[in-house]
Amino acid sequence: MGEGEIRDNEWVTAMATTEPTTGRTVLPGVPPFTVDDLLKFPDDGNRYELFNGSLLVSPSPVPLHQRAIRRLERILEDAAPPHLEPLQAVNLRVSARDYFIPDLVVVPVEVTEAGELMLSPDDIRLVVEVVSPSTKARDRLLKVENYAAAGIPLYWRIELDEGPTVYVHELADEAYGPPTAHKAGAIATLDEPYSVAFDPAVLLSRHG
Repeated sequence: MGEGEIRDNEWVTAMATTEPTTGRTVLPGVPPFTVDDLLKFPDDGNRYELFNGSLLVSPSPVPLHQRAIRRLERILEDAAPPHLEPLQAVNLRVSARDYFIPDLVVVPVEVTEAGELMLSPDDIRLVVEVVSPSTKARDRLLKVENYAAAGIPLYWRIELDEGPTVYVHELADEAYGPPTAHKAGAIATLDEPYSVAFDPAVLLSRHG
């Protein structure tokens, strides 16, 4: 299956409360779901996102995924100008039926200090997703299209299985152009959303 293809089972509509005999989570409400519906979902360890009212369900990230995001957040924090900062796992409300939880974003500090539960695409200067086996189709296609349509100027897609490699998607008109690949073993020097330079290999390397 090619990178641009999406399997039907990538869109998962679950239903809420936990059934004691099956352990299955049955979610309140009926599809198509809204962002308001998501606020009523139980905390069951899954990450729930919405695409046109359909649920995208992901388990909690594996440790290497968490390491990569933590390392990148530190790199971006150290390089950030005073008016911008990186944040993990924010609530991004694109519309009443489209809602995502990016792995990492860069936003103006005023957005953080406003204390709102939901951010809008206008708040986002950079959005980052770390690809995992359960999210690769949506990260490579669905989110590329949706983040671009929402007007987010910059999307970094991190492929851990490739060294890792950082794919940089920049908005041109209403779509992202072909991504630029920055592979492990070479310094990636990037100018947007601000100047930062790092070897993608550090995202997975051990300390010491």
